[in-house]
Amino acid sequence: MFLTSITGIMLLMGSLLLISILAAVVSNRLGAPLLLTFLIVGMLAGEEGLLGIEFSNPELAFFIGSLALVIILFDGGMRTHKERFRVALLPAISLATVGVALTCAITAAGVVWLFDLPWPTALLIGAILSSTDAAAVFSIFQSQNLKIKQRVASTLEIESGTNDPMAIILTMTLTSMIAATESFSWGWMTVDILQQLALGYLAGWVGGRFFVWMAQKISVQFSFFPLLAAATAVVIFSITSGIGGSGYLAVYLMGYKIGNSRLPQLPHILQVQDGLAWLSQIMMFLILGLLVTPSHLVEHWALSLSVAVLMIFVARPLAVITSLIPFSFPWREQVFISWVGLRGAVPIILALYPWLTGVPNEELYFDIAFMVVMVSLIVQGWSLAPMARWLGLEVPAPAEPDRRMPLDRVGSNDPMELWAYQVTERSPACDHYWNELRWDVAVEFVGVIRRGEWLLPMSKPRLCEGDTVLVVAKLEHVDAISRVLAAGGKQTELQTSQFFGDFSLRGDLLIQEVAGFYPVGELDSGIMNMSLHAYFTQKFHRRVVVGDHLQLGSVRLTVREVTDEGYIRQVGVKLLEEKSSR
Repeated sequence: MFLTSITGIMLLMGSLLLISILAAVVSNRLGAPLLLTFLIVGMLAGEEGLLGIEFSNPELAFFIGSLALVIILFDGGMRTHKERFRVALLPAISLATVGVALTCAITAAGVVWLFDLPWPTALLIGAILSSTDAAAVFSIFQSQNLKIKQRVASTLEIESGTNDPMAIILTMTLTSMIAATESFSWGWMTVDILQQLALGYLAGWVGGRFFVWMAQKISVQFSFFPLLAAATAVVIFSITSGIGGSGYLAVYLMGYKIGNSRLPQLPHILQVQDGLAWLSQIMMFLILGLLVTPSHLVEHWALSLSVAVLMIFVARPLAVITSLIPFSFPWREQVFISWVGLRGAVPIILALYPWLTGVPNEELYFDIAFMVVMVSLIVQGWSLAPMARWLGLEVPAPAEPDRRMPLDRVGSNDPMELWAYQVTERSPACDHYWNELRWDVAVEFVGVIRRGEWLLPMSKPRLCEGDTVLVVAKLEHVDAISRVLAAGGKQTELQTSQFFGDFSLRGDLLIQEVAGFYPVGELDSGIMNMSLHAYFTQKFHRRVVVGDHLQLGSVRLTVREVTDEGYIRQVGVKLLEEKSSR
C-alpha cells in the first residue's frame, strides 16, 4: 500500500536515482559504461528483478525518453565548438547521412538473408539501430582520463549529434508507411526526409538567434537563464515537429548557435545544463530498464545477437570506410571510428515508436534494440580506451585549471573566470615569484592559498609545491595561462615530453632549416623548401590536429599547437633511437 502512495513513489524514484549514481561511481572504477549501469539498475528494479516493479507503459516511457533526448541533444549542440567543424564537419555529415543510410541498408540486407524477414521489417530494424551515442563514448574517455585526437573526437561528436535526427527521421517515416499498409514509395520517403531536414535546420537557426536576442534584451536573475534555455528548446522542438520538421535536429542546431555565441550567461547555462543532461540520461535508462521484460529477450536472442554481430563487425565498418573515402582519413582513425559505433538510448526510444503506432510484432523491435544496445555497451564500451591506446590515438591531456568559477555577473562583453591551480613540482611556475613569469595575455594575480590561508599579491609570495594559485582572466586565454601554471595532466597520464619530445619548433620554419640541426634524411628540393605547416597540411589534407606526426629520417615531428584557423604554431621534435645492428 505504501509503495502505491505518492510518498512511496517519490521514495522509490529517489532511491533508484541514488542507487544509480552510487553504482556509477563503482562502474567508473571498473571502466564500465555508465549507461550500462543505469540500464541494469532499472532491470533489477523491474517486474522480474529484485523489487518486482511492474511497469508496462510505453507511452509514458516514450514521452520521458523524447523529452530527455531534447535536453541531451540541446546540451550536445551547445558543447560543439565551431573550431571543431574545421577538421570534422564534412566527414561527420557524411557519416550522419551516407553512413546512417548504409548501416540501415546493410543491416536490413543481412537480416533478410539470414532470417528471411520481409524487407519493410528489416529496414525498420536497421533504421532503429543506425544511430550512435557519443555521450556513452566520451563518458568512458572522461572516466579513464583519456584524450584522443581532435580529428577523431570531433568527427564522433558531430556525427552523433547529427545522426540521431537522421535515424529518427528514417524510423518515423518507415513506421508510418508500414502502419498505413501502403506500398513503399521511395520518392515520397525522400521528399519527406528532405522536408524534415530543411525545416529542422531552419527552425534550429531561428530558435538559436531568437534565444540569443532574448537573452540580450531581457533582464532577469541569472538563475533563470538555464531554465529559459531548456524551456525554449522544448518549445522549438514541439513547434518544429508539429509542422513536419525534425525537432531533434532543430534543438541540436539551436544549441550549437547558443553555445557559440558570446552571451555572458553562457557559462552558467552550460553548468546547469550539464546536470540536466545527466539527469535526463539516468531517468531515461532507468525507465527503459523498468520497461523491458528479460524473459521476452530470450525469445528473440538468436535474431538479436545476429543483428548485434552484423552491425558491429560488418555494417558499421563498411559504412565508415565508404563514408570517409573522400576525406583520406588515416587507417588507424578509420578503424577506431568503425569500432566506436556504440549504441545508446536512442535506438531503444525509437523502438517504442512502432509499438505506439500499432505496427505488427511491435515488441520484436523493442527486444532487438534493447539486446543490441546491451551487447554494444558491453563489447564495445569496455574496449574503447584500450582500443584508442592500441591504435596510438591518445594525446596528452591539455593543462587546465583545477577549479573554475565563472564571473558571469560582472557584465563583461568577454566571458571571464576565476581559476585555481594546484602547484606541483611539475608546474612550470613552481619555485618562482609572480613577477618572474612572462605573459603574452592579460591575467590578474589574485593571490595564493597556502595551508588554508590567503596570501595577498602585495605580500609577493613565492609559488611553492602544494600552493593553490588564484587568477582572473578572459575565458579565451585559459590555454595560454594553464601552460604556465598547471602541471599538464596527472602523473599516470601520457606525459607531454614523452609524446611531443623535449623541444619545439615554429610551424613557419622551412624543412631545410630544420635539416641544419636534425637528421631528417635525404629529401627532394620541393619538400626542403616547404614550411613545417605546409608539409603537414599537404600530408593531412588541410585537417591537421594536435598529435598528428610525421617521420623524417630519424626525427619524429608531432603537431603540438594549432590555431582555431588551422595554422600550425608549434611542432614537437623527438629523436628516434636507431636500432643497433648486431
